[in-house]
Amino acid sequence: MSGNRGLRVVACPDKFRGTASADEVAAAIAAGWASGVGADRATADVACLSMADGGEGTLDALGGPNRTSLVIGPLRERIEAQWRLSGDLAIVEMARASGLTLAGGAARNDPLAATTAGTGELIAEAVASGARRVIVGVGGSATTDGGLGALDAMAPLARLAGVSVQVACDVRTRFCDAARIFGPQKGATPPQIKLLTRRLDRLVDLYRERYDVDVSEMPRAGAAGGLAGGLAAGLRAELAEGFDVVASEVGLGEAIATADLVITGEGRLDAGSFDGKVVGGVARLAAEAGVPLAVIVGAREPGIELAEHASVDAQLVVLSERYGMERSTSDTLGAVRDAAAELAADRAREVGG
Repeated sequence: MSGNRGLRVVACPDKFRGTASADEVAAAIAAGWASGVGADRATADVACLSMADGGEGTLDALGGPNRTSLVIGPLRERIEAQWRLSGDLAIVEMARASGLTLAGGAARNDPLAATTAGTGELIAEAVASGARRVIVGVGGSATTDGGLGALDAMAPLARLAGVSVQVACDVRTRFCDAARIFGPQKGATPPQIKLLTRRLDRLVDLYRERYDVDVSEMPRAGAAGGLAGGLAAGLRAELAEGFDVVASEVGLGEAIATADLVITGEGRLDAGSFDGKVVGGVARLAAEAGVPLAVIVGAREPGIELAEHASVDAQLVVLSERYGMERSTSDTLGAVRDAAAELAADRAREVGG
């Protein structure tokens, strides 16, 4: 096993939704790798870079919160929302201010009334606190207000002049499709979806008249119920692939380029995992660098095979299939550690053999 002690590993997982954060999963991979090669010093050869795709978990992946503000919640109650300020860069995760969880889930949400005002307040406060660049992670929203609530909360927008705003989007949905595609998971009924779609149609005209920006065909403008499009119109924000934003900020590409193995993962592997999500993005970077890839997931959609989506030496570990569904959900981190240990032991045998 001594030949494996210098193997450079990058652990860059997404969260396992509902069971473990990306930080926790990355730490479990590092601990498992150390036990698998039989040397504590092996942890020094594992670089832990928690990842996200622009949705929930983006703030944690980019350093975690260090500020808290009192803002308007999705259903207009006052809430405390965490965000981050580091130098002149601010990280705002809209789910912390306007998220579906804050509204009590789909059953308690009011899809017609839910507002992004709190997200706008966070952006305005970040700028007032000295931020000249703001990354807004969108995803997990309760809202379909097209971002109007956020823009109204930031008025007058002239005070944000010269500030660079980048929206980390986890979907590529068009603006006027947001209610139809995401309304049901926010508790909207079919009649409400029709009302929300008409609202978005009207906002296209309003934003064109007010800001001279057409969001109707803009890729990703429908993210977070149109918040992305609203920010693109009112703030001239850049709408970017969320994974690429996070990867650039944490230096993932550079880390992978000097690695011998990349380990990523998420709670459930499905077709969407390879469409703008973390696993697909990491697989792409690993392929570009020619670095072997391992993917640890809790479960997978039937018929999904990693080999069909990865163009490098890739290995898939499905915790529910290897250790059983009960353990994969009740002891997720323990199962991740064991899976990483097995990967390390396999590599050690390859080197030693």
